Amino acid sequence: MPAPFPEHPTPITDTSVLLAECQRRLHSLGEPQLANKVHIFWNKRMRSTAGRAFPHNHTVELNPRLINISNDEIWRTTLHELAHLLAHHRAGRKRIQPHGNEWQLACSQLGIPGEKATHSLPLPRRQQRKNWAYKCPACDAVIERTRRMKNLAACYSCCKKHNGGVFTQRFILVEYAIKYQ
Repeated sequence: MPAPFPEHPTPITDTSVLLAECQRRLHSLGEPQLANKVHIFWNKRMRSTAGRAFPHNHTVELNPRLINISNDEIWRTTLHELAHLLAHHRAGRKRIQPHGNEWQLACSQLGIPGEKATHSLPLPRRQQRKNWAYKCPACDAVIERTRRMKNLAACYSCCKKHNGGVFTQRFILVEYAIKYQ
């Protein structure tokens, strides 16, 4: 297992430092193809999110506010997002949960075992009102959303449990608007 975070004497502002370490770790895991495709950027528009991963173009975006927190948080967030890229790369076309078993395994292999799905960093929070809810007719799970879904969606848990992870009409989510007083 790689050492958690390399020492760096000053706040990391140059993404090439992060990229080089990410590529080194991916090469050590036998993933040279992914290592050569990864890109890392600071996204000045990010506010409450520490980082984001985009598996389709092998990109990690980081919140520049991390620079004022600590290098350890920059590394942890970078590896957290890199784990998303690694998990999706290994899964191929198979659909996986964002913070599921594949991601947790990737986190462990990248040196951050037990990584949590969310952060508790002092970044500003933005609360968005949930206007729509969707209920599974089988398990009664409720998913609240800010935006209305454009396409039909089915309960992932039920599809996975009862239909081998394949979409089925039996578990189509039932939409209803959330009424606020």
